[in-house]
Amino acid sequence: MKLYYDRNSKDPTYFIQMGIRNGKKTTTKNVKRIGKHSELLAITDDPFTYAKKQVALFNEEYKKGKADLSFKIDFSQKLSHTADTASKSALLNVGYFTLQQIYHDLGVKTFLMDIQNDSKVTFDCDNINRFLTFARILEPRSKLGTFDRLSSYYEQPSFDYQHILRFMDLLENNYSGYLEQLYHGSFNVLKRNTSVCYFDCTNYYFESQHEDGEYVDEVTGEILKGLRRYGPSKQHQPSPLVQMGLFMDGDGIPLSMCITPGSDNEQTCAVPLEKRITKMFQGKPFIYCADAGLGSYDIRKFNSLGGRAFIVTQSVKKLSDVLQQAVFNDHGYRRLSDGSSITIEEMKTFDRFSQDNLSLYNDKVYKILTADRAVDTGLYEERVYKNGNTKMVKSKGLLKQRVIVTFSRKMMEYQRHIRNSQIERAKNILSHYHVEDVKKGPHDVTRFIRRTSTGKNGEKASDHYEIDLSVIENEEKYDGYYAVATNLADDAENILKISSQRYKIEDCFRVLKTNFEARPVHHRKRERIIAHFMICYTALLIYRLLEKKLDQYGTHFTTDDILETLKNMNVANTQDMFYTATYTSSEVCTALNGIFDLGLDKKYYQPKELNQKIKKIT
Repeated sequence: MKLYYDRNSKDPTYFIQMGIRNGKKTTTKNVKRIGKHSELLAITDDPFTYAKKQVALFNEEYKKGKADLSFKIDFSQKLSHTADTASKSALLNVGYFTLQQIYHDLGVKTFLMDIQNDSKVTFDCDNINRFLTFARILEPRSKLGTFDRLSSYYEQPSFDYQHILRFMDLLENNYSGYLEQLYHGSFNVLKRNTSVCYFDCTNYYFESQHEDGEYVDEVTGEILKGLRRYGPSKQHQPSPLVQMGLFMDGDGIPLSMCITPGSDNEQTCAVPLEKRITKMFQGKPFIYCADAGLGSYDIRKFNSLGGRAFIVTQSVKKLSDVLQQAVFNDHGYRRLSDGSSITIEEMKTFDRFSQDNLSLYNDKVYKILTADRAVDTGLYEERVYKNGNTKMVKSKGLLKQRVIVTFSRKMMEYQRHIRNSQIERAKNILSHYHVEDVKKGPHDVTRFIRRTSTGKNGEKASDHYEIDLSVIENEEKYDGYYAVATNLADDAENILKISSQRYKIEDCFRVLKTNFEARPVHHRKRERIIAHFMICYTALLIYRLLEKKLDQYGTHFTTDDILETLKNMNVANTQDMFYTATYTSSEVCTALNGIFDLGLDKKYYQPKELNQKIKKIT
């Protein structure tokens, strides 16, 4: 601040003048009136010296974060005219400063700068990647929608929409290196728990009615399948799909991913991606954990080598007859809590409403079966014939493994409750609808309806429908049973505990699809489809690292609470002199400021203060 007055005036008015730099804009404002020369003569013989002392005192207070400012407000002043079709909010988000801190620690900027220098592009790759990632977390939109909302961030990034598309092509060209950089850079944020690696697949649909055909790679001449292909979808989407395979560590933080055509068998992407993981780990052994659909013979065999191990869900229904007899043989079961012997009959018949049996109701019993032959677990492997054709055949290779079978009374009651509801729906169909008109599926209630056709003397047969009690009886015998297959010699409790954490990878997919709106995908080109998911993956990694740091800090919040806080952390520009926080204090806000020490818990901010904060972490 400095002293300002009209040097040509005989009776000048003294002001404290502030120089303001707000982004690229520089201006000066008179922020406080000291008084007229004639007025000050009443209290001092030297008004000029007195005014200079007032400026010095003001500067001292300002450095302490305090200021007695005065400015005029004209309530008749109109908004400045713009050429925008729709009005925009003047609020600026500073919540992304927290995300920027983690992004900076990942070392992505250096990686992208090297790519930028090698490709000789003129736009800032890191700037584009940063705000595409932050927007995916804070305000997920299409790439064009994100471009239109760049003015909502404090930094006011500036780049063209065409640069976004060109950057996405460049990002896809460096796919493997980028994912490796994210993994190695994550160690700068926190220590990774890679003793167990969880794998699962999901698919994403497109706003398109046409799938991609095959095409020839111009460099290698290889015939490649298009990414957007029709395939099985849990949501029964009648649209082309792409498939994502995702590895995460024991803390639920992503390790790597792959994108494959939606028509591919999900089992075929597990081993290739796992080989990349093994390379990133530099040969460090780990335990592969997945559900039954991703535990084929080839996957289990691969994870029996190189010091690796596997824990995969095993369908009890698909066990061999010999192993199923062992499962239902009511001998050799033990309580998981204390190892004491117990029978399945006792588990099914105790009074679950008795307070004395509450611990037993919450407990599980288990039995360990040896299943060294892969054929015992109903596995199949791919056989390639001399003519190039392939066929899935029953596996006959030897595979050292155990099957841990558990039984839970609580799970049995839950599964029967679900089935009884389905049976009631099936009865309702028989009473009020034509069964032929009801859509059927492998898990649909129509599986409980049996059709019998009768006819006499060559007459046209008539159909009769009724509830099939044999189907109900066959399903009921598996209620409460659960099994995992493993080649580990660890105790059952530890193996089951590892397997129980698989829900975290489903939660990763939920965050991607629900909170980050990774679907539907609007891109058409293969490169940009993959780049889109690379950006989504980066957003997921940053969010999970943030979540883990909050847990380590001793606080745990829901995804919605964390994202809502970051989205609401906006500031309003007050006549370019300072910014006013438009958000309230919260437990999430307090924890974030405690972890990252960014000081974003104040009511007012000086422009240079926010500029210094962002400069420190970019």
